[in-house]
Amino acid sequence: MGAGTSPADPAPAGRAAADEPREPGERDGRDGRDGSTGPGPVADAEDAKDAEDAKDAEDAKDAEGAEGADDAPDTGKDGAAADGRPRRSRRFPRFTRDTARPEGGGRAASGDAPAPARQWPLLTVLCAAGLGLLVVVLDPFDQAFRVGTILIGGALIAGAVLRWVVPSVGMLAVRSRFTDLVTYGLMGTLIVLLALVAQPAPWLDVPILEDAVRFTIR
Repeated sequence: MGAGTSPADPAPAGRAAADEPREPGERDGRDGRDGSTGPGPVADAEDAKDAEDAKDAEDAKDAEGAEGADDAPDTGKDGAAADGRPRRSRRFPRFTRDTARPEGGGRAASGDAPAPARQWPLLTVLCAAGLGLLVVVLDPFDQAFRVGTILIGGALIAGAVLRWVVPSVGMLAVRSRFTDLVTYGLMGTLIVLLALVAQPAPWLDVPILEDAVRFTIR
């Protein structure tokens, strides 16, 4: 009997590897199209594209990390700010989304009240000033111009008083309390004084103003 192998004996490793089915592109260790080994130009292009995308993503991540590091507050070892509270960035926002309400700018009445009641300080000042303008325009009696101007100045002075006394004056609060007091009070006082010293027959004689006017006319 000649030497041979029975069907039950295991096949050699090299022969088993040679007998396994292969892909068309992997047969005989060569590409199916041009006979070159390796994955081919299509796979190379895909690998290069994947590497480029990974590099772009890594660059974007590094940029975001640098920006976050600039905006982050200075913290200690435990990640807290030096004063124990988180510190906000000092950079001004690119777009202003809202404006802080001035001191005392809340509604003057409860939310259940109608809109005129919630803004009664502003409406009081506007009504008084509108009445003074109406008197000046219509001129229904003698010295109406003087009386109407005094009403306008008195409305501004009343606004200054309301800004000082009432805790919340609604839309009558424009700036800080001090700024509103100075603005309303100074403007109202000047208007009233001008109405009192207006010619002819002024209601208030101020010798200094008369001398200043005479000196200016010369």
